[in-house]
Amino acid sequence: MATQIKEGAIRAQTTMNSVIRIARRGFVPRLQWLGFAALAGLMFIPAQSGAAPSSQIQLPNGARAMSAMELYALYRGKSWKWNNGAGRLQDANRDFAAWSGAGKDAVWAMGRWTVTDAGDMCLKADWHTATGVYPRKTCFLHKIVGETIYQKREPDGQWYVFKHAVPADGDEFKKLVDADLVSANLSALKGAAGQEQAVPHTDPAPQVHKISTQQ
Repeated sequence: MATQIKEGAIRAQTTMNSVIRIARRGFVPRLQWLGFAALAGLMFIPAQSGAAPSSQIQLPNGARAMSAMELYALYRGKSWKWNNGAGRLQDANRDFAAWSGAGKDAVWAMGRWTVTDAGDMCLKADWHTATGVYPRKTCFLHKIVGETIYQKREPDGQWYVFKHAVPADGDEFKKLVDADLVSANLSALKGAAGQEQAVPHTDPAPQVHKISTQQ
């Protein structure tokens, strides 16, 4: 666990350093770079909540990409519990909503989730921070062998067992729950922000997550 936390911190710091370099070059308005810094940490919320191993695991022979229908059945109507927040993947319209943090560090998001026959599940949303609204897209690739599901974060995450054939207590799969862990917190955060309708910023930062096809 200590190794996982350390690696997550290193990845977050690397992203943070990139954001700072961009800000210092003048590509990001001085009052906005803090929003990008907050999102640099936000990008690792699902990854930190997982039980990803400290080294790349070898996918077994016969592993195949999960289909869009399999991914839809896996995630629809679920809340994904994170370390300090949660995301809600609604069945209706495939709406996505999320929140993370508290106080001045609180952020929230609204958007959609998509699935593909290539095994990708993506979260595309506008993230609301204290400094503005920023569009982000985060994708996860899934492969399956029998009843065992493997997942990695795109584009450069490590494969790990998302769900064992017989689900184990430490499986990330166990953090997908039916209960709505988002709506109440989201309403509170939107209320605290006065429900201001900020215009999304055009993000000059390098694209982190890419995917070619959507369902």
